[in-house]
Amino acid sequence: MKKTPLYEKHLGLNAKMIGFGGWLLPVEYTGIIEEHRQVRSAAGLFDVSHMGEVIIRGKDAGAFLQELLTNDLSKAADGKVVYSPMCYENGGVVDDLLVYKFSDDYYLIVTNAANTEKDFEWIREHLTGDTEAVNVSDSWAQIAIQGPSAESILQEAADYPLKDIRFFTFVPEVNVCGVPAMVSRTGYTGEDGFEIYLPREKATVVWDGLLEPGRGMGLVPAGLGARDTLRLEAALPLYGHELSPDITPLEAGLGIFVKLNKDSFIGKEALLRQHDRGLERKLAGFEMTGRGIPRNGYDIMDGDNRIGFVTSGSYSPSLGQNIGLAMADIRYSEPGTEFDVIIRNRPVRARTVELPFYRKKYRK
Repeated sequence: MKKTPLYEKHLGLNAKMIGFGGWLLPVEYTGIIEEHRQVRSAAGLFDVSHMGEVIIRGKDAGAFLQELLTNDLSKAADGKVVYSPMCYENGGVVDDLLVYKFSDDYYLIVTNAANTEKDFEWIREHLTGDTEAVNVSDSWAQIAIQGPSAESILQEAADYPLKDIRFFTFVPEVNVCGVPAMVSRTGYTGEDGFEIYLPREKATVVWDGLLEPGRGMGLVPAGLGARDTLRLEAALPLYGHELSPDITPLEAGLGIFVKLNKDSFIGKEALLRQHDRGLERKLAGFEMTGRGIPRNGYDIMDGDNRIGFVTSGSYSPSLGQNIGLAMADIRYSEPGTEFDVIIRNRPVRARTVELPFYRKKYRK
C-alpha cells in the first residue's frame, strides 16, 4: 500500500485508515456523518494526494487530446479546467479526467488513483505527432478544501484574490502558506471549494497551515467516507461504480461531455451508434421507501425480472434517508417509478427520484 505525504498527519489525528486504490487513506477522523455535515455547513480539508497527474506537452498536444477525449478542448482558454471521459473503442470508459490547460502545447491531466498506471499506458500507446506524456504523480500532492467557508479560510493563507478564480478555472502559481501551488476552483462535494496542487515535500506545511488556523472558522479534516457521501448526494460519478469499461458515458448521464459533433475521437463510432439507436439503460437516482441501505452491486428487481443494479448507495446525512444510484432499464428511470432492491436476499421497496439529490452550490 502506498502512503501519501500526509500519512503521519492522519495518524496524529486518530484517523481510521483503509486501503483504497492501492493507497492507505483516512476514511474518517471523528465520524463520517459529522464530517459530511461540517463540509455542507462550513468546510472540510481532504487529502487527495492519491490522485494521479500526467503532463501532456508538445506542439501537437491539443490535437492529440482532441482525439483521446470525448469532450471538446478546442475552445478552452488558457487557465480553463475541462472534465472529460476517456473511452475505449467500444465506448466503455478508460477513466474520467480533469484536464488543466496551461497553453496550446501544455496540459495537465488528473486521473483517478487506481487508474493512473493504466491511464498512462493508454495515453502512451495512442500518442501522435509532436506530443510527450510524463507521469509526475510521485512528485505532487493534492489537498482539497471544500464547503461554503472554503474561500474565506483559504484566502487567509493565499496571496491571490480567490474570488477571481471562477468555477472550473485555475491559477498556475499561488502562494499558499508560503508554498507555490496551483489552485483551481474545482471539487467533488457539490459545494464551492478549491483543489491545491503542490510539491509533495510541502504537503504538511500547507495542511497544517490551513487546518490549524481554519478550525476557528469551522474547518475540519474530512476522510474518504464523507467524500463519498458528499459526491453521491451531488450525483457525481465514481469510476468503477457509475463509470467503467462496461458503462458508457451516455448511459451514465454524461452526454453533455461527449461531443459527437467532433471530427473524431476514440470511441466515437460506438457512442454514435448507441446514441442513434437509443439507450437501453441509464443511470437513475432512487430513494429507499423500505428499510435498508443499498450498496454497490445489489440487484434491482421488478418481480422476477432483474432490471439493473445499484452502482452506489448510502445513508444521506443531508436528506436523512437512504439513497442510491442505479444502472437500470430505461423504462424504470422515470421519477416515481418503483422497484425492489435486493438487500440480504430480501426485496426492499424503492422509487426513482430526480437527480441530483442535493442541489449543487458551486460559485460560478
